[in-house]
Amino acid sequence: MPSLDRHDNVFVLDLGDAENRFHPDWLTAVSAALDEVEKAEGPRALVTSATGKFYSNGLDLDWLSAHADQYHDYVVSVHELFARMLSLPVITVAALQGHTFAAGAMFSLAHDFRVMRADRGYWCLPEADINIPFTPGMAALIQSRLDPQTAHEAMVTAHRYGGADAAAAGIVDQAADEGAVRSTAIEIAQTQVAKAGETLGTIKTRMYAPALATLRDTTNPLG
Repeated sequence: MPSLDRHDNVFVLDLGDAENRFHPDWLTAVSAALDEVEKAEGPRALVTSATGKFYSNGLDLDWLSAHADQYHDYVVSVHELFARMLSLPVITVAALQGHTFAAGAMFSLAHDFRVMRADRGYWCLPEADINIPFTPGMAALIQSRLDPQTAHEAMVTAHRYGGADAAAAGIVDQAADEGAVRSTAIEIAQTQVAKAGETLGTIKTRMYAPALATLRDTTNPLG
């Protein structure tokens, strides 16, 4: 399960040591961690990372298949996580130490910055290959954070980007050696801790207003 630690003014949220799929309990734990970050006072920033082979493999499809009657509410909760991260009133940095797929990749895009391991691991939106269409909110998030050609390639072809390719495409801001991914993310976050606060939250909310409105549509989240 996710765990929150603090290094000086930088909160570090470890998403877990497995595939870190979006099980409802996992979503609740991440939300609670974001509550703690948001309620803290003074300069602060947030880094998310994980331990092991995966940053996140996205939706918990096994749980969904066993709880099909809860699909609507589940998608609403995933969208709310994306919206909350996208508009969080602190600078956020995703440290992608492992595979970052599907909704996990979307979650990384909701951060302000991303650092990815250079030598191993992929960032990928595989929906075209696994026959699961993007929801309107997911599409809005991706297209608000990537340039049009990169969004098109990533969404339509399910291309797997290694660290260097992801950096060249503008999906991540830096590619780093394995041992430096998390520390580089913390360094980036530390330089931005003074930005935390209501003004930053307002800037993000206004910047991403169309995507946030789509993500927060609880009436018809599936389109």
